[in-house]
Amino acid sequence: MHKIGAFISGKSGRWIVLAAWIVLALVLNLTLPQANSQEDETAETFLNDTNSEEAARIIEDEFSDNSGLPALLTWYQEDGLSDDDLQSIQQFSADLQDAEIEAATVPPFQDIPLPALKEQLSDDGTTLVMPVLFDNGTATDTVEAGLGKIQDTANDAFEQNPFNQDVDSGDLLVRATGPAGISVDAAGLFSQGDTTLLFATVVIVLIFLLVIYRSPILALVPLIGVGFAYLVISPILGTLGKAELISFDSQGIAIMTVLLFGAGTDYCLFLITRFRENLWEIKSKKTALIRSFTSASGAIAMSGLTVIVAMLVLLVADYGSINRFAIPFAIAIFIMLLASLTLVPAMLTIIGRVSFFPFTPRTEEMQKERAQQKGKPVRTKKPHNKIGNAVGSLVTKHPWKIAIITVVVLGVLAGVSSRITYTYDTLSSFPEDMPSREGFDILAEHVNAGELAPVSVITETDDPEAVRSALEDLPYAANVMEPEQAESDDQLIRIQLELEENPYSNEAMDHIPDIKQTVADASGNADSVWLGGQTAEQYDTQQVTKHDEKWIIPIVVGFITLLLLTYLRSVTATIYLVATVLLSFFSALGLGWLILHYGFGVEAIQGFIPLYAFVFIVALGEDYNIFMISSIWKRSKTMPIKQAIADGVAHTGGVITSAGLILAATFAVLATLPIQILVHFGVITALGVLLDTFLVRPFLVPALTAILGKWAFWPWKKRMKQVEQNEQHEQKAQN
Repeated sequence: MHKIGAFISGKSGRWIVLAAWIVLALVLNLTLPQANSQEDETAETFLNDTNSEEAARIIEDEFSDNSGLPALLTWYQEDGLSDDDLQSIQQFSADLQDAEIEAATVPPFQDIPLPALKEQLSDDGTTLVMPVLFDNGTATDTVEAGLGKIQDTANDAFEQNPFNQDVDSGDLLVRATGPAGISVDAAGLFSQGDTTLLFATVVIVLIFLLVIYRSPILALVPLIGVGFAYLVISPILGTLGKAELISFDSQGIAIMTVLLFGAGTDYCLFLITRFRENLWEIKSKKTALIRSFTSASGAIAMSGLTVIVAMLVLLVADYGSINRFAIPFAIAIFIMLLASLTLVPAMLTIIGRVSFFPFTPRTEEMQKERAQQKGKPVRTKKPHNKIGNAVGSLVTKHPWKIAIITVVVLGVLAGVSSRITYTYDTLSSFPEDMPSREGFDILAEHVNAGELAPVSVITETDDPEAVRSALEDLPYAANVMEPEQAESDDQLIRIQLELEENPYSNEAMDHIPDIKQTVADASGNADSVWLGGQTAEQYDTQQVTKHDEKWIIPIVVGFITLLLLTYLRSVTATIYLVATVLLSFFSALGLGWLILHYGFGVEAIQGFIPLYAFVFIVALGEDYNIFMISSIWKRSKTMPIKQAIADGVAHTGGVITSAGLILAATFAVLATLPIQILVHFGVITALGVLLDTFLVRPFLVPALTAILGKWAFWPWKKRMKQVEQNEQHEQKAQN
């Protein structure tokens, strides 16, 4: 690391490194596609077969005449749909036939006699559903274009476009809901958030850097480093996506952007802080950079490696969106790590002390020379971390009290996490004014919520009516359709079952095992029962996510434990560092639930959040522990353990607090988006980072280290002996 630092800070090396990054960014961006151009919103939900996926394949193969992705055009008139309204809808239907919408089948409502059409109205006469069926596998942008064409067609059929009327207007209106409308709205929400999220993240990081370091030049250095990393990452991911080697969606890119700016800025700050400290002692900026690089690079590399390993573990996930995080996130952190260890030190060497203007760090000799040149009295100064010194002193004087108090506080919050309610309801993550959600609310209030996404029951049986009768007897069955015969198998049937509940709700999901058992009993063929549709898919999502949690969480903990053990060479320290981060994770879940549920009225958080948050909180939280414990380990070579702890806490307190605030702020930016999944994830992850920053790192970990003393290094006998000797020398000096 010393040799690498010497090259990067050399007269030619610094410019070579800077030029290499500039050329690399230009070439990649001019020749390769960007990541956002290769986002795949239709990637596989499950990587291994599930019952609902098998059902979907059977429907496509055997019931293809009426299968597809439905967009439910939900017509509504508060005072009731009049004959004129229905005739206008019929004319609109005729216009849609002529519009030739790509990959879509439009029912000929214009051919239905008016009396027959009235029979399809809701009981109160206010609502009519017109289904438009898109072919299975139709890309989201094609569905979006089709729905856009439908809305354009409405301009000619109506004096006032019903798609543009407010729900409370009292006028005739229509909303596109159902699986097709929901998928388009979901894609639109994430695509709208890409640019906003990037801009907001940059602004929040810049503001925090300016407030904390009060240097406009220094505030730009980490952002330039992260910016160059982003310029390299985006075309690399775009190329891999275009070659179909990896896949990612807009949600993944949004979270990756936050992770990149948050974690990347942290890595830069670890080096920048060491550089500033050394500039107070060393006149040569090159020598100061080499010493800073040699000292900080190990902890930075270890921190980055921890996150990369945690991301790669996600490859074992069976749930698609979790699995797809792995490679893009690992690549992003790896490239950011390279930028923080090459580009950032090169820029710091080029700019030198001016980086910290107007609070430029100078040695005492330089301060005296400067004062003499200006004819002013000599007043040397050096920064002191009063808060860090106070915290370090408090922790070493009262380690038991500090440890007990922090464990109790975190333990209580962790206990709250067991009371969290989870949901897999896609619609609940949408803003209330989204068209597909407004359409669903109309259906739920005036028709039947289950009509939005019925359960497709598929089985092999000799007695279809027995199966249908058994389904009708279910207390939560609102409507059971006539059995449909498969195209090539006389024994295979499908029955559409509309539930009374919201098909996206937990209550609906809870019915899936019961429905499957009911069909198995009625058909006498338990091995040939498949349930398709949104409710069944969400049930499988719940089961697969729980399965992934059982595998990913212990594997991540195992790998991080192995990395810490290799780096620290201490079993004891590894155990309590991992334990404290796990405690902060469950505490963040509990505190997040208290804030979201009681503060913002959230009834349930998205079921994916614990696994998402776990990987980020544990991996990123361990970064701060590594940086601080490295400082304590280094000082323990030459001073008593308690003094090493106090100095280590004081020495790392400022940079870790700054880094934690910036990282938490970047994740909190997600809470500003109109997407509840990202809001929940952003809030809980930000809270986890803050708990690590202000409780675990400055209080709990140092207190445990002070309590254990030399045993914190067990079984590293050489260091334990050295610590014991330092304690003896200190005791003799005091005597």
